[in-house]
Amino acid sequence: MSACVPTHATDPDPNRTERDHRPHSPPKGPRRRVPVSAADLSASVAVFLIALPLSLGIALATDAPLQAGLVAAAVGGLVAGRLGGSPLQVSGPAAGLTVVTADLIHQYGWRTTCAITVFAGLSQLGLAHLRVARSALAVSPAIVHGMLAGIGVTIAVAQLHIVLGGTPQSSVSANIGALPAQLAHLHPAAVSMSALTLVLLLAWPRLPGRVGRQLRTVPAALVAVAGATATAAFAALSLPKVDLPSWRSHALAGVPDGPTLGLVAAVLTTTLVCSVQSLLGAVAMDKLAAGRTDVRRSDLDRELRGQGAANVVSGILGGLPIAGVAVRSTANVRAGATSRNSTMLHGVWVVAAALLLVPALELIPLASLAALVMAVGVQMVSLHHIRTVTRHREVLVYAVTTFGVIALGVLEGVALGIAVAVGVALHRLTRTRITHEEKEGVHHVHVRGQLTFLAVPRLSRALHQVPQGAAVVVELDGSFMDHAAYESLQDWQHAHHARGGSVEITGRAGTRIAEPAGSSAAGCRCRPWTPWRNHQCEAPATPTRGTPQEEAAEGPNGHQLARGISAFQRNTAPLVRGELARLAREGQQPSQLFLTCADSRLITSMITASGPGDLFVVRNVGNLVPLPGEESDDSVAAAIEYAVDVLNVRSITVCGHSGCGAMQALLKTDPHGAQTPLKRWLRHGRPSLDRATDKNRPWARLAGREPADAVEQLCLTNVIQQLEHLRAHDSVARALREGALELHGMYFHVGEAQAYLLTEESPDGGVFDKVAGTAGTADPTGTVLHDTRA
Repeated sequence: MSACVPTHATDPDPNRTERDHRPHSPPKGPRRRVPVSAADLSASVAVFLIALPLSLGIALATDAPLQAGLVAAAVGGLVAGRLGGSPLQVSGPAAGLTVVTADLIHQYGWRTTCAITVFAGLSQLGLAHLRVARSALAVSPAIVHGMLAGIGVTIAVAQLHIVLGGTPQSSVSANIGALPAQLAHLHPAAVSMSALTLVLLLAWPRLPGRVGRQLRTVPAALVAVAGATATAAFAALSLPKVDLPSWRSHALAGVPDGPTLGLVAAVLTTTLVCSVQSLLGAVAMDKLAAGRTDVRRSDLDRELRGQGAANVVSGILGGLPIAGVAVRSTANVRAGATSRNSTMLHGVWVVAAALLLVPALELIPLASLAALVMAVGVQMVSLHHIRTVTRHREVLVYAVTTFGVIALGVLEGVALGIAVAVGVALHRLTRTRITHEEKEGVHHVHVRGQLTFLAVPRLSRALHQVPQGAAVVVELDGSFMDHAAYESLQDWQHAHHARGGSVEITGRAGTRIAEPAGSSAAGCRCRPWTPWRNHQCEAPATPTRGTPQEEAAEGPNGHQLARGISAFQRNTAPLVRGELARLAREGQQPSQLFLTCADSRLITSMITASGPGDLFVVRNVGNLVPLPGEESDDSVAAAIEYAVDVLNVRSITVCGHSGCGAMQALLKTDPHGAQTPLKRWLRHGRPSLDRATDKNRPWARLAGREPADAVEQLCLTNVIQQLEHLRAHDSVARALREGALELHGMYFHVGEAQAYLLTEESPDGGVFDKVAGTAGTADPTGTVLHDTRA
C-alpha cells in the first residue's frame, strides 16, 4: 500500500482535482459483492418452507386476506432482515399478533387495520430514535409469557371451530359457548384433514433411525400441510380451501376510520406487542447463538428501527403487522445461518411463491392451516415457562396476565399483569420477617426478606434483645439493604463490639459477607470490599503526635501484621476453612512448580488465578536456577527434586517480570569487586547476562516488538537461560525424556498487568506472546499455558 504524497509529485497532470487523490477513497471499479454462503442459502430455504404455511395460517386466524400473510412474510424478510439489528432473527406475521389483529379487523375493517399497522411502525421508528429499546426488557418475563399464553389459548379455541368444520366467534367466551353445538355438527372431511395435519406435525420430528434423521431436515409444518393437501386432492374431498384473489384486487391501506381514542389505543397496543416480542426474540437469538464467533450480537435500537420500517411498508402494501417470529428464527439459527442474507433470501422465496405458486397454494384445505395454527397456539402455553415463573414466585403475575388477555384483551391483560407485578414487588419489599433465637449460647437474628427503612424498628427491637457481650450471628436472607437499615445495623454492631461482644454477618446460604465499615481493627479506614491495593489499611491522622517510639509501635511496623491476620480470621478464614481442611486431610497435590522472583509486586496466586494447593512456589532473587553443583546450599535444587520426584508435578514455569531489581543489579555488578552474599548469588545469572549482551544473538521479542531497554532484554533472556539450567537437573531431564513434564517460560509486565508466555524458544532467542482471555489451553491449576515441551 503506497504512502500518500502530494499530487504534483506523482501526477504529470497537476490540474487534476484533489478529489481523485484522497488516500481513503475506495478504488474505482465495480462494487465488491458480498457472496451468499451455502449455509445462508440452505437456511433460507428451511425458513421459507416453515414461513409459507404459517403465514397463510396466521392470515386465516385473523380473518385477514390470505395474501396479507404472504406480504408480511416477504416484507419481514426483505425490509426487517436488511435494516434490523438482529442478523439471525426472522420477522413476519407472528402468532402473538393474531388476537390483536383479529380484534382490529373486527372493529375497524381491513384497510383501517393496515393504516394502524403503518402508524405502529412510525411509533416504533420514533422509539428507536429515542433509543429506548432496552427499556422494553424491563418488562417482567412473567408478563410476557403470560401475554403469549393468553394469546395462545385464544388462538387455539378460535381455530378449533375451523378444525371441526365451523366458523369461529368473536371472543373466547363466545367460542367456548358455541363449542357444544359445533361438536354436535361435525364435518368429517374437515376433521379428518385436521387430524392428519396434527398427526404429521407431531410424528414427523420423532421419526427414528438414520433415514428418519435425514427426513427430519424437512420442516414438519410443510410436511403436515403438504400431506393433508395431497390427501384432500386425491380423495376429492369437498371442503373450504385457500382462496388467493388476483393481486390486482389486493386491498391496500386506507384512511383510518373510527374514534380517535380507539385508534390511538389500537396503535399503542400493536406497537407494544410488536416491539416487546421482537426485542425479546432478538435477545433470545443472541443466547441461542452465544457460542458462535461468526455472528454479531443484536443492536436492539437498530432492530426496533428495522421492525418499524417493516411495519410501515407492510401496512402500506396491505400486509399483516410484523414482529420477530421465534419458530422461524430458531430454525434459522439451527440451520447454520451466518448472516442476514438467509433472512432476506427467505423473503425472496416468499415473493416468488406468491407470484408463481398460486395454483398449488389454492389446493390447501383451510382446516389443515387451522390445525397448524391451533398447534402453534397450544405450544405458546409453555410448561417450561410455567415452571420457571413458579420457581421465581411469579406465578400470580403469569396467571393474572394470561386470564386478563383471554377475558379482556391484550392491552388490558398486560396492564393488569404490570399492576399485579408492581404489587407483588411492593409486597416483597415491605414484608420482612425478623426472628431472634438462642442456640448453644449463640444468639441468631434471622432477617428474611428485603431490609428497608420500614423494617428498621423491628430490626432494632430484635438486636436490642441480645445481651451485652454475647456472640451474635446476623443472617440476612435477602438481596437488598437500604441506607437506613445499613446504618442501623452498623451502629448497633459498633456498640456491641465496644461492650465485648462478637458479631458475624452471614448471607442466604450461611456464607459470611463483608462487615460494615470500621467493624474490623480499630482505626482502620479500609473496607473489606475495597479493591486490592499495594498497601495495608491506613491509620487515620490524629491531631497529636507522640514520640518516634510511640509512632513506631502504633504504625504499620507495630500492628500491620496483627491487623492483617485479624482481617484474615474475620473475612477469609470462614471462606477457605473447608478447602484447607480437605487439603490437610489429603495432603498437597500441586500440578505445577512455579519458580519466580521474590519481588513483592509479583502475586503468584493472582496472576495465575490459583488457590491453595494448586502451585508449589519457589521464590528467590532473580528467579534463578543454579546449575547442578554450583549452588552452595542446594535449596533450589532440592525444591526442584522434591517437586518432580515426590509431588510429581506435570509442569515447571519460570516466571520473570519487568523492572526486576536483581537484573538491574546484575547489569551493574562488577564481577571482580568485593563479594557480598547478593553478588555471590547473582553469579548464577552471569550466563543470562552473557547471552543478552552477545551481539551475535538476536534479542528476544515481546509480543512482536523489541524489548524496551537492556533491563527488559535481560529479564526476558534470563527466563530462557533458566529453562536451560532446569534441563541440566537429573530429575527434570529424566521426566522430560519420559514425557511426564513440561517446561514453560513466562514474563509478567507489572505496569501493564499483562502476562506473556514463551511460545517459541530457540538457541538464537525467543518470542513471548500475550496471554488473552481465551488463548492457550487451561491447565488444571487455572493457569493458561502454551505447549512448549522440550
